[in-house]
Amino acid sequence: MSQRQVLQVFEQYQKARTQFVQMVAELATRPQNIETLQNAGVMSLLRTLLLDVVPTIQQTAALALGRLANYNDDLAEAVVKCDILPQLVYSLAEQNRFYKKAAAFVLRAVGKHSPQLAQAIVDCGALDTLVICLEDFDPGVKEAAAWALRYIARHNAELSQAVVDAGAVPLLVLCIQEPEIALKRIAASALSDIAKHSPELAQTVVDAGAVAHLAQMILNPDAKLKHQILSALSQVSKHSVDLAEMVVEAEIFPVVLTCLKDKDEYVKKNASTLIREIAKHTPELSQLVVNAGGVAAVIDCIGSCKGNTRLPGIMMLGYVAAHSENLAMAVIISKGVPQLSVCLSEEPEDHIKAAAAWALGQIGRHTPEHARAVAVTNTLPVLLSLYMSTESSEDLQVKVLFPWIFRYTSAEGGQLSTT
Repeated sequence: MSQRQVLQVFEQYQKARTQFVQMVAELATRPQNIETLQNAGVMSLLRTLLLDVVPTIQQTAALALGRLANYNDDLAEAVVKCDILPQLVYSLAEQNRFYKKAAAFVLRAVGKHSPQLAQAIVDCGALDTLVICLEDFDPGVKEAAAWALRYIARHNAELSQAVVDAGAVPLLVLCIQEPEIALKRIAASALSDIAKHSPELAQTVVDAGAVAHLAQMILNPDAKLKHQILSALSQVSKHSVDLAEMVVEAEIFPVVLTCLKDKDEYVKKNASTLIREIAKHTPELSQLVVNAGGVAAVIDCIGSCKGNTRLPGIMMLGYVAAHSENLAMAVIISKGVPQLSVCLSEEPEDHIKAAAAWALGQIGRHTPEHARAVAVTNTLPVLLSLYMSTESSEDLQVKVLFPWIFRYTSAEGGQLSTT
């Protein structure tokens, strides 16, 4: 056999490997092929191709593994059991940007399914390498690494702390300052998932300077970025008075109120959630929201949307009203009671009705004057009907039984009627 013939054999072998791995990657995009691929032992074959001498074969093998692992937790578990993760982590630090993106995709696809699978990624030493990728010159590599870190951090406080301890937070804050919108989105989302678990983790995000940069981007025209930013600020604000005050000090008011009029329902909902998480803590923070025009803006927002988009705004009104007679009166003056009554009557979901009933209770419980403001909207017959209905959930029935209905007998000129 001549040298040329020998070379042709190797060329054919390379071509066959390339065609095989490309076909597997393509087949993995269709759910109906997944079980057949798994039964054919595709995982061990792809693991071998991760070590191939040809970079494009390595990259495509990683892409195929990511698509398979992304499909369900059984396949993600198979990636772990086949001992693929250590090879991915090793190559992540050594290979080119195309491979890095594909390898990070596999880690993301595995880690998203459960805390146990995310912990497997941590245990194989992936965090340090992913954090290094956040400093890569290529924005796509940074984005892929941020996705993987986000899917690890979102499960629980322990995994989030591992991401923090690896040094991810300051680099994620730098990523939200990059010009690429997709990178900004996922970095903001990752910060949100880190901050949500505990006051300590939220404080880590604050200490890295994230709040000021997030607040500056509230008016960014990209809707997806806006609702990630609002989510991150909400997750920081929810834990304590001090953290909520730090968000307020970043001068989010009155800018955030413009988001309540946004065309995107997620932006509206997340803006309402942010205002709720601030207002719930103290009368002083609620008063700040009132002074900024937040109560009237939230009431308008509730009137312009339906379903779960309304829920955080409804709860925000209840939190504000609960703090004091004056704050409850501010909700009444802004015509919050009629709007809450509309929600109570027209929303089909019990949990939204329950929230509206609870908010009305927080308004009406202070004085006879407050109770009268609720009664004159003809809300009490609706509440009674919901309480008597066999279709109402137990939570809803509990929420509609307000002591103030019976306490303030002067609210309707003598006796407060419930019939």
